[in-house]
Amino acid sequence: MFTGIVTDIGIVERVEGGSSLKRLRIACSYDPATIAIGASIACAGCCLTAIAVGGEAGASWFEVEAAAETLRLTHVGTWQNGTRINLERALKIGDELGGHIVTGHVDALSEIISREEVTPSDANWGATARFMLRAPKPLHRFIAAKGSVALDGVSLTVNHVEDDLFCVLLIPHTLAVTTFGARKAGEPVHLEIDMMARYAARLAETAALAERQ
Repeated sequence: MFTGIVTDIGIVERVEGGSSLKRLRIACSYDPATIAIGASIACAGCCLTAIAVGGEAGASWFEVEAAAETLRLTHVGTWQNGTRINLERALKIGDELGGHIVTGHVDALSEIISREEVTPSDANWGATARFMLRAPKPLHRFIAAKGSVALDGVSLTVNHVEDDLFCVLLIPHTLAVTTFGARKAGEPVHLEIDMMARYAARLAETAALAERQ
């Protein structure tokens, strides 16, 4: 379980394997002494299991494996040496829940349709950026204005929704500490819909079915 608050940007250092199974080494700044073999780490929002760990605090690495289903549903299969990815360690009981509940189970790929730089009133703060994305149908029905989505592991608030298009606005800090600072139109991102929206929709469906019976 995660919160969608990125704590590091990892860099892919090694990719091995083929279309059915890949093994990746990811460099990070985490203290390797705190990463247990079998620990879950959200890699661009995709929950992956650490199977090897090494290095030292500030210059460590961990390795993960991505099987066929993960490679089919995500863009993990496109990662190569030098790819930068958002990282988040698993939530601990008692940790601050700064974003929203994120499982790390990617629902689908969402496409960035456009990116618009928004100039703030105080230019010293840096620019914000408005991203418009397309959600694949029928998942778009789970996305609501003022609701939450996880995009490449980043917890974001939805500003506007129109059919299968939705917008999010990223502040300068988020652009600086995540990979979204370099993201552009045409690129895919991992989409995880809000778990509360999923269950609310399911409850509505079952209630409607019960009424018809």
